[in-house]
Amino acid sequence: MSRVGKAPVIIPDKTKVEIKGSHVSVTGPKGSLERDIHPDMTAVVKDNAIVVTRPSDQKKHRALHGLTRALLSNMVVGVSVGYTIMLKIIGVGYRSELKGKTLVLALGYSHPIVMNLPDGISVEIEPKQNTIAVIGIDKELVGATAAKIRSFRKPEPYKGKGVRYADEYVQIKAGKTAGTA
Repeated sequence: MSRVGKAPVIIPDKTKVEIKGSHVSVTGPKGSLERDIHPDMTAVVKDNAIVVTRPSDQKKHRALHGLTRALLSNMVVGVSVGYTIMLKIIGVGYRSELKGKTLVLALGYSHPIVMNLPDGISVEIEPKQNTIAVIGIDKELVGATAAKIRSFRKPEPYKGKGVRYADEYVQIKAGKTAGTA
């Protein structure tokens, strides 16, 4: 059996899970999420935990087993705790600013980059304007938003300037050296 798939998803207090066929809705203190799981997989709530089972040992079903369990676990964690991804902006003159639901980034281009934040995503910026926290309950959406912000100016390998994840390490390369005669 799948090691990930056979582990039950523990439902914390103040979190409610409803399963109707292949439609799963999870409600918690942070909000609610809904998702349709693959019709071959069956999810059942037993003893304050979600248990996912598969119909056979085919390779496709084994893969879907762990995936379905992980998606349900991400939903439960999202509505009870939430997700945060930290980004750092490194570079002279690089900064970020939040105007309502719009993120404005100055990343060394001739123009500011304006990004409208998707629904369900909020952003917090530190007073120094060089650290961005992307916050939300949908892990997939939080990760995609953080990746999009990072894609505006990826860290370059010579000075390390750009937008990077807080725990990301950028290996700095040596630049050109003057020729020795």
